[in-house]
Amino acid sequence: MAAAADAAVLVGVGSERNYPAVQLAAQEAAAHERQLHLLHAFNWTAAFEAPSVAEPRARAEELLAEARRIAAEVAPDLPVQEEIAEGPAVGVLARRSDSAFLLVVGDGGMAACADCVPADAPAVQLAARASCPVLVARREPPPQGPVLVGVDGTASSRAALEWAFDCAARRGARLLAVRVVEPDETTEDTTDQLEAMVARYAHRHPDVPVECHAIRGDPGTVLVDQSRSAQLAIVAARGDEPARGMLGAVSQSMLYHSPAPVIVIRGLTGIPMDGA
Repeated sequence: MAAAADAAVLVGVGSERNYPAVQLAAQEAAAHERQLHLLHAFNWTAAFEAPSVAEPRARAEELLAEARRIAAEVAPDLPVQEEIAEGPAVGVLARRSDSAFLLVVGDGGMAACADCVPADAPAVQLAARASCPVLVARREPPPQGPVLVGVDGTASSRAALEWAFDCAARRGARLLAVRVVEPDETTEDTTDQLEAMVARYAHRHPDVPVECHAIRGDPGTVLVDQSRSAQLAIVAARGDEPARGMLGAVSQSMLYHSPAPVIVIRGLTGIPMDGA
């Protein structure tokens, strides 16, 4: 589905750990000329267990106020909406993603802790369940490198490539398109296929420098390695375009191990970003 013209960049604000995600969400909202929607999921069960019911509510308001301040530092004129919604964070954000342009969440420290990634990490759940693209922020700022996109020839990866071109253009960055060579393919044939696919979208962004690389190896490992010098990495949720609730091995590897922020593309297959 295409995002509505007034669809916002949605970001979850559950704790101070989400402030890097707020900063990144504000940057994306400003770049795409979208409203920023700050959302805190309020847990009434926890509130009733606290010494005072009013205390958790006041804390939620403090978090949102600080998130608004952070967003204003990034883009002073950015329109910002605040919301405190009742319910578990993953469920609330997944539902709100139905009308969002982009959902931004923190990674919970996944990239810095390779051996302690829980299967039910909120960022992974949301990347699997959301109905719009999901941007997973990292705690450490990335280098000012290229925008990386993984391309495998599927419709989903073509949507990721289109989004990547737009992101690179808005950032004034170069685009690095990578396709992994399958065992039965030659590097030359794979490079030709990748360059042909990239050419379909390059004419829309003639000012974006592009590099195409066909690399033999395990897809997840190749993309994680390439992401170490990237300012942003973009992958499709899964090559065969699943329904919500599924992620492919490559997108999971990127979420768990890429040091760069990762956008998992879903809900946009074959749909231009401007909704036309």
